[in-house]
Amino acid sequence: MKLRTLAFGLSAFLLSSLSVFAQDGGLPVSQCQAIAQKLPNVRFASFAPPAVQFVQAGKALTLSEREEVDITFVGHSTYFIETPGGVGIATDYSGVYQPSRIPDVVTMNRAHSTHYTLTPDPAIQTVLHGWSDVPGEKAKHQEMIGDVYIRNVVSDIRHWGGGIEENGNSIFIFEVAGLCIGHLGHLHFELNEAQYTEIGRLDILMVPVDGGLTMGADSMSRVVQRLRSSLILPMHRFGPPLDTFLAMFDGKFDIAYAKEKTLRVSMRSLPKKPTILVPQGL
Repeated sequence: MKLRTLAFGLSAFLLSSLSVFAQDGGLPVSQCQAIAQKLPNVRFASFAPPAVQFVQAGKALTLSEREEVDITFVGHSTYFIETPGGVGIATDYSGVYQPSRIPDVVTMNRAHSTHYTLTPDPAIQTVLHGWSDVPGEKAKHQEMIGDVYIRNVVSDIRHWGGGIEENGNSIFIFEVAGLCIGHLGHLHFELNEAQYTEIGRLDILMVPVDGGLTMGADSMSRVVQRLRSSLILPMHRFGPPLDTFLAMFDGKFDIAYAKEKTLRVSMRSLPKKPTILVPQGL
């Protein structure tokens, strides 16, 4: 109990310091990177920056509601994330798979046309490309939108005709309500040490399980095991049965099947053992 209290107090101090630094410096500071490096074996309680006011539909949110993030599998590699502050985010948005409402933010990757669109709905306020249109440059995102901080870590992709396109894919990371949520995008290669360092801690991981269009199941399973997120959400299912991907973990992770279409998750509700949760509709 004393250790848990110490960890909670230290995390609160670090997070408060980071919040102040972000306000002074003008850019947010990643709690998923900084805390993971300082205290890699400590589990943290949720945190909400004091500057964010949580109000939805004209009413203040309860403590429980301020901690909860809703995640819905929409289709292909699109998940819809709804933050406590009401920000809606659609990942790998192509316009084909539509969430229940128009997203406030969409992220995209250009490995295939099913992961992006150059003509998104004009009502979408923020569109984040996972690639740069300037050859040789990396896409760089550090966006504080409402109560969520969004950043990216780039990786290379393969061309259909052979060859490599540097920095053509982005792993988007969403930091909200104390959670670190990562979407691997169209990941073609195993991550290197520098990329793992950039990513930091991920509590929830969205991972393609096609078995070859991105990476083989063995390679992808090594990435998942290295990141060791509490909750793994499969996506981008093609080719081999899902069981082929699940079998790669050989009891190391628990496996569960979602009972509801929308997952409501918080730091308090994360499973104690890493769990692969298969969403409805996959």
